[in-house]
Amino acid sequence: MTAFNQIADRYLASWNETDAARRQKALAEVFAADATYVDPVLNGEGLAGIDAMIVSVHQRFPGFRFSRLGEADGHNDRVRFSWALANGDSAPVVKGTDVAIVADDRLSSVVGFFDYVAKS
Repeated sequence: MTAFNQIADRYLASWNETDAARRQKALAEVFAADATYVDPVLNGEGLAGIDAMIVSVHQRFPGFRFSRLGEADGHNDRVRFSWALANGDSAPVVKGTDVAIVADDRLSSVVGFFDYVAKS
């Protein structure tokens, strides 16, 4: 389970990184070069596409951060973890669960699901 948590934490840290150069370095360490990401409102292909997607989240939710909820789990080449997006100690505006495929210690595909979205 520790390895699954480490994967999830590295992934979420890449989403939280606001410095462009550090985020791109983190993405290259977390994702395969041809990785894909899709959730109900966003999708990205490759490191540049995923980076652009993360930038759009930072623009929409400045100062907000992702955190892991509970323990990550998985089997074979899959990992599943839940997360929350909140501003400091405020209530989360979104909670979700992501399922990823791991290949050669990097994520090759991530599918995100929203478990909760605050009403605006």
